Amino acid sequence: MLRVTHYLRKPLPGVFSIERLFEDVREHLPADITATTCVNRHPSRGLTPRLADAVRARGSQGEVNHVTGDVHYLTYLLDRRRTVLTIHDCVALQRTRGLRHWLLRELWYRIPVHKARVITVISEATRRQVASYTGCSLEKVRVIPNCVSSVYRHCPKSFRRDRPRVLHVGTKPNKNLERHAAAMAGLGCVLVVVGRLSARQEAYLAEKEVAVENYVDLSLEALVDQYRRCDLLLFASTYEGFGLPIVEAQAVGRPVVTSNCFSMPEVAGGAAQLVDPFDVASIREGLQRVLADPDYRTSLIAQGLENVKRFRPEAIAEQYAALYREVYE
Repeated sequence: MLRVTHYLRKPLPGVFSIERLFEDVREHLPADITATTCVNRHPSRGLTPRLADAVRARGSQGEVNHVTGDVHYLTYLLDRRRTVLTIHDCVALQRTRGLRHWLLRELWYRIPVHKARVITVISEATRRQVASYTGCSLEKVRVIPNCVSSVYRHCPKSFRRDRPRVLHVGTKPNKNLERHAAAMAGLGCVLVVVGRLSARQEAYLAEKEVAVENYVDLSLEALVDQYRRCDLLLFASTYEGFGLPIVEAQAVGRPVVTSNCFSMPEVAGGAAQLVDPFDVASIREGLQRVLADPDYRTSLIAQGLENVKRFRPEAIAEQYAALYREVYE
């Protein structure tokens, strides 16, 4: 029996994408591999709490160690020969400049990459970015995509023509909420936003006179329900390391409008309307095509249900299992 330790960040309200991903992976690992968890006791803030969790991590090592993301510093004290690090994106480096950018690159990316035997990323786009930012070889960086939880199941519904519900997941700057709202102005849709709105975002939505519903700190079950209730997903982010809402919507059977850059075309697999996330007119045109053409919607849904098979937990868990065996041997 091969013993693997999954290292996880301290849970935060409404933030559970990484935790949910690796819970699904653990449930679907083959019988010759057992994975236990070591969860941080402290949020990832400040030197002392991070050091305390890194020391604790060292004492919880398995035959293979897997730092599952967002706590890269845990690699500092682990045995490099048997450590896997998952990097989900490079968004922090995209947003920063100067000294802050250098510190993030060195402490959060370059040193952890050096301290791990293998790096996994969730898309080919992120693989190229990690290699570029850290200087490591592409051979060290493996692509193992995110899986979509089995709770996201096909749930057919009639399209609401009079007042379509457009789902938007996330409110961080890269989620592009303001351009989404501008593109939807006057289309007669309801924008369903999952995530806490800032005062500035609330004011902008009011200015654009877009009908909005806002949901915060949803449980997994409540989030799945929003996918079921929506008529389409608008996910034209300016940056993503993967873009899990794309395949979550496809799994439920909803058409997707997403970006034509970074990982999103790769994840969508040809089963989404692609738009330029920096161009409001392009987003609006893509939305209008999906809203107006029932045959196109039907085609996107069918292609999406086929695409999502690549991301089922059984397939992703088997890829991790093969990697764990390789590292152990």
